[in-house]
Amino acid sequence: MNFLRRFSEMPAKLVNVTPKDNLLLIGINRAAKKNCVSHETAKQLIAAFDRFERSEEHKVAILYGEGGTFCAGYDLSEVAKGKVPSGQFLEKYRPMGPTKMVFSKPVIAAVEGYAVAGGLEMSLMCDLRVASRKAIFGVFCRRHGVPLIDGGTFRLPKAIGMSRAMDMILTGREVDATTAYEWGLVNRLVDEGKALEEAIKLGKEIAKFPQNCMRADRNAAYFAAYDAKSFEECFSYELKGGLEVIGSESQPGASKFVGRKSKI
Repeated sequence: MNFLRRFSEMPAKLVNVTPKDNLLLIGINRAAKKNCVSHETAKQLIAAFDRFERSEEHKVAILYGEGGTFCAGYDLSEVAKGKVPSGQFLEKYRPMGPTKMVFSKPVIAAVEGYAVAGGLEMSLMCDLRVASRKAIFGVFCRRHGVPLIDGGTFRLPKAIGMSRAMDMILTGREVDATTAYEWGLVNRLVDEGKALEEAIKLGKEIAKFPQNCMRADRNAAYFAAYDAKSFEECFSYELKGGLEVIGSESQPGASKFVGRKSKI
């Protein structure tokens, strides 16, 4: 009886974590709730991404939703009951979980169905977004008086420009996948049901490159976009990261290139 009691008190598996070669697949597992994120789901997502960040084996993470929906935002049934994350939790994280975490490696979102409200913000946390042609994006929380507090107010303008971001933020309208692709919100557009498959393919391509060089360039781009105060700071940060990999990856890579019969 004690075992059964302990078993019943264990948190449900709300996030599926699946190693696949040198990728780590992280799937929100609340399909019956359109993968809305509860506080417990947020904590499990944090644990999954912490595992990814600490792993030397996994080069790229892929975030997706089980059951044909990426994520429809935060679970408003918790908000309606006044159940909100504590101030202590919000000092380090945000309601959706890992959106404030800083990753040293690429993360790809595989989007089927809805990526709206906090789900849109989760997709913006990722470096790249692969979406089904049937995917829908939007700031649907506008309709319910729920603010963007998982990075949407600054990541969305960075991704698609202020004018288009304001269109989404102020109106709460839905944006179809084709429009999102034309705006640059989506990086790859695929047939329905193929987003995860294509994201895995893309992740494997990225994982083949010399990793330290790729990560240095990625870090420099983020620094320039969010942290740099001047043109000179951008150049200094870029140079510092680049010099660190010349001996370990650039020189061997150049030697390999020079030794090839075909230089294409």
